[in-house]
Amino acid sequence: MNYIVFDLEWNQSNDEKHAVSSLPFEVIEIGAVKYSGEREQIGEFHELIRPQVYREMHHITGRLLHMKIEELRSGGAFPEVMGRFLDWIGEEEKLFCTWGMMDLTELQRNMKYYGMEPLAKGPIPFLDVQKLYSIAYEEDRKQRRSLEYVIDELQIPKDIPFHRAFSDAYYTGKVLARIYDPKLFKNLSYDVYHPPTSREGELKLQFENYVKYISREFDSKEEAFADPEVVSTKCYLCRRNLKKLVKWFSANGRQYYCTAYCEKHGYLKGKIRVRQTDEGKTYIVKTVKLIPEEEAKGIIRHEQHARELRRQHRARKRPRQRTQKTAEE
Repeated sequence: MNYIVFDLEWNQSNDEKHAVSSLPFEVIEIGAVKYSGEREQIGEFHELIRPQVYREMHHITGRLLHMKIEELRSGGAFPEVMGRFLDWIGEEEKLFCTWGMMDLTELQRNMKYYGMEPLAKGPIPFLDVQKLYSIAYEEDRKQRRSLEYVIDELQIPKDIPFHRAFSDAYYTGKVLARIYDPKLFKNLSYDVYHPPTSREGELKLQFENYVKYISREFDSKEEAFADPEVVSTKCYLCRRNLKKLVKWFSANGRQYYCTAYCEKHGYLKGKIRVRQTDEGKTYIVKTVKLIPEEEAKGIIRHEQHARELRRQHRARKRPRQRTQKTAEE
């Protein structure tokens, strides 16, 4: 097993009006290091990419990277550089590793823009080293630290400057090697730029204290919520279907919550995130976890508040509807 630790830099339009919707971020640099299963660095990759879409440097990107657009003109076209990157990765069993969640998504979006074959036909497992550090070292596991902060905390020598693709991949690899723990590395993340395309391909993942379900694509949110697997709530410890104390509800239409009770294991919280593909398809990411009673009561109060807001909204709409009907008559 090789670990492919990589980082991207990308550019974007200075003017949202001229942004290309199918490529909001154009990759301009790929940096990577390869580690063996024994966590020894065995390879390096670094190339600049000549822009084809955004030929002016975004003002923030330029300041952050200390880079001018002229530097990129010596780089190769994205398909050429990506081809060399894939050759460098090789055919051996591998696991991608990144600092944060975005790199695999944007890499694949750029590949799709140029008509390249996807890295995989569905979700890709990877190690989010930023998240792994939080699990291993932070009291609040949702805390996300900067790469430079972590390098300082782990007292890893600063050999090269930060905020370029190769240097950030290099330092991410150093963190990966330092915090290696087989149990910790079971906390895989999944890039879902290409969601499952069939029920057989759906993912049902169990972690230490929660489960995650990633659905196949649906034509709409309504179709997704009509699927029994999407809206089910099971105790992941005893596998029993549970009656919900609060049915699925949402305050914003993007995240939905429910709570249920297992007589053997206690209260559970379900959370659904509604996601869309670039083609407008809908897929669901659902998590279920055990929670204390007080948190369950908080969800109940949240649902009651959301229901009251919906009632007030309907009450405000009725006078306008009656006025419009009268005017039409």
